[in-house]
Amino acid sequence: MTVPVSANPKRRLLHTRKVFCTGYEREDGLFDIEGCLLDTKGVDTEFAYGTIPANGVLHDMRITMTIDQNMVIRQLQAVSEQAPTPVCSHVNRAYAALVGLRIGAGFKKRVAERVGGLKGCTHLTEMLGPMATTAIQTLAPVMQKRLRQRAAADPDFKMPDHWVIGTCHAYHPDGDAARRVNNWRPGDDAGRSEIDGD
Repeated sequence: MTVPVSANPKRRLLHTRKVFCTGYEREDGLFDIEGCLLDTKGVDTEFAYGTIPANGVLHDMRITMTIDQNMVIRQLQAVSEQAPTPVCSHVNRAYAALVGLRIGAGFKKRVAERVGGLKGCTHLTEMLGPMATTAIQTLAPVMQKRLRQRAAADPDFKMPDHWVIGTCHAYHPDGDAARRVNNWRPGDDAGRSEIDGD
């Protein structure tokens, strides 16, 4: 039976999930990527270990991942402030197995091999995806600066395509956005008025 779709139905909030990721540069030259997953219930919700009241927290989990300029994980700490079972936090230490992994192609597969399924926590492992892309965004300016310095010091060095090229529709290798990103340098505002619509 097909349920008709109403244009403006009344709704009742049942669940909210928020994932926050932040990236920090440390004074020792390393970078901290912090992730937080917060699940709250919109109504009183019964489950095997009790009842979560309306607006109560089901999951409050955090990961702090320290990486170097090469995107290699140097340290990782997982914390379960709130979880639905008393044994959820027992697996937090397993995430130290990710130390030494490099964030890049194949990262999610290597994470699944080390902490997937029964080896880890579904929610902590899931959080590592957005944390990895946050790490890339955090380090992108640092990596570009390092490449520009190398290009300035070595006339034979050819700048590689920007990492974002080919990752989505907007940055198609043959498109205008890819050309602009590859040719842009700090302080270069040429063509920006076209993008901003000025």
